[in-house]
Amino acid sequence: MERLYCLLIGYAFGLFQTGFIYGKLHNIDIRQHGSGNAGTTNALRTLGWKAGFITFLGDVLKVIFAALLVRLLFFDRCEDMFSLLLLYSGIGTVLGHNFPFYLKFKGGKGIAATAGVIISLGSWQLVVLGLFVFIATLFITKYVSAASLMMLLAVFAGYIGFSYLGYAVDCTVGPIWYESIAMMFLFVVLGFVRHSANIKRLFNGTENKFKIKKNMTEESK
Repeated sequence: MERLYCLLIGYAFGLFQTGFIYGKLHNIDIRQHGSGNAGTTNALRTLGWKAGFITFLGDVLKVIFAALLVRLLFFDRCEDMFSLLLLYSGIGTVLGHNFPFYLKFKGGKGIAATAGVIISLGSWQLVVLGLFVFIATLFITKYVSAASLMMLLAVFAGYIGFSYLGYAVDCTVGPIWYESIAMMFLFVVLGFVRHSANIKRLFNGTENKFKIKKNMTEESK
């Protein structure tokens, strides 16, 4: 039942759509512009650096707040599987972010929220690995989608490696470890599913390279 509770807690926090709310404060429905999703990249491209930063920060923080609530509720009695419960709350938050019921299940793609999950696990090694792979891939390819997907794969591999070696991740080899790996793989699956259209464009050579458009709030003045 703890797993289900953490999943529901995460989904509730994931419903806070930072990009959508920020856009509405500026009389813009971000889902009707750019790529049509309510995530960081579209906020950055559509509304500028400030909107992109606020959206990213908000989407990361909602995962961390969900993790803090999970810690408050379950850490004392579930210490031996606490990392797994954090992953369940993280999956819930990504699902809430990607598929908010009150926006007709049209949210973001979950990359910033997944970054929040990585941070909430408390492993600086995973954070550094994910950040390095994302920046390196973006620098080489100029594709945010490619950088996001490579980051997911790198963190998944890093989680397995670090935890197997017995450091950086608070989870030792055993039944909980295998379940944790399955949960980590689910983040990868969700990311690839939400980026399916981007993947097709990458293979077709039609994916948009990273660039920021002029701030729409300024254009409307």
